Amino acid sequence: MTSQRLTASRLTPHAFAQSWFKVLRPLNPFVATVTAILTAAYVYIAWRLAPSTIGKVLIAVPFVMVWIVPVVYWAGDRDRHGRLDQAVHVASYLSMGWLSFVVLFALVRDAVLLTTSGIGAFAGSIVPIDVGIPAVFLGSLAALGVGLAAALRGPRLREIDIPIEGLHHALDGVRIVQISDLHVGLTIRGRYVSRVVDMTSELAPDLIAITGDVVDGPVAHLARHVAALARLPAVAPSFLVLGNHEYYSGAAAWIEHFRAMALQVLMNSHAIVRRGEAQIIVAGVTDPAARYSDPHRTPRPDLAAGNETGDFRLLLAHNPKLARAGAQAGFHLQLSGHTHAGQFFPWTLAVRLVHAPHVAGLSREDSMWVYVSAGTGTWGPPVRFGTRPELTLIRLVRAARPAS
Repeated sequence: MTSQRLTASRLTPHAFAQSWFKVLRPLNPFVATVTAILTAAYVYIAWRLAPSTIGKVLIAVPFVMVWIVPVVYWAGDRDRHGRLDQAVHVASYLSMGWLSFVVLFALVRDAVLLTTSGIGAFAGSIVPIDVGIPAVFLGSLAALGVGLAAALRGPRLREIDIPIEGLHHALDGVRIVQISDLHVGLTIRGRYVSRVVDMTSELAPDLIAITGDVVDGPVAHLARHVAALARLPAVAPSFLVLGNHEYYSGAAAWIEHFRAMALQVLMNSHAIVRRGEAQIIVAGVTDPAARYSDPHRTPRPDLAAGNETGDFRLLLAHNPKLARAGAQAGFHLQLSGHTHAGQFFPWTLAVRLVHAPHVAGLSREDSMWVYVSAGTGTWGPPVRFGTRPELTLIRLVRAARPAS
């Protein structure tokens, strides 16, 4: 067994074991946290839903599949993209989605038992422990199926009018299409991207904003699947900022590739879009994840627009947490993504603990509007439950003057 970093494109048993021990040897906090959370969830599910030994073993399988991807790949070696690696990811993501629903429905079942029969029912001493178990598993499978269909159906069009006080008359009605969080990779492929580009073209926008997390993988594997994006600059000026997943996937190579497609990549920089007598400053910042590859490349909204004032100042920032800095820098509107609006229940609730008040949709940060897309694609489990992927059409409109 060699100590060199694995570069094989396929996951062999030997390579898998080598990566596993390489990750576990330092037992970093990320690995420990993921392992602890999954262990706690497994103990609960095995106790409440799997009374037999065989049941406990079977229910352990999806938990192990969920554990593999974050621990072996994310904390270990992200560079393997063979067919077996892809199969492992798909199994892991489907298990992740299904187990989320299993845990949710198990909690609902126990709440019902506690409410209707008391503590004894919960412990399994009065009401048999198998009461409601089939409903938990069937319900979780049904929810997963519904969520898969919603995700793979593709984005819906969401139209938003944003009132801007003192908006230049030439900019009244400007149409901005936002594409965010496509996550082209295992489940989002070229056909899906082409559909998004066709929808965008039909909207006849004045400019196109791509707010990060376009890809989940290297250029060599995904270039053909993002090829349709090269049609966007012929539709309207098209601007792109990087998300955290571009930095996980080889940011330098993707920047070069996006620019070769005539997409304008903004990294703490800006461009000017003119409409009649007015001009729009379109600024974009790097993602906070950039610090992992370049500690000096931090997001700087204050520098992105330079000394330009413009008639309207638009900031593209993948992470909505940059809204405070964007407002302080004097922007009128920030477009972000990243949150996926939680993607599926119950994460739609959990995401509010991290990103409130800018979780999804339209909100304010002082005098600046913030719009956070729920995502045009999906990440990880190809599941949407309680949310829908969206292609966003934003119209700038003159704010009505308050009555005197």
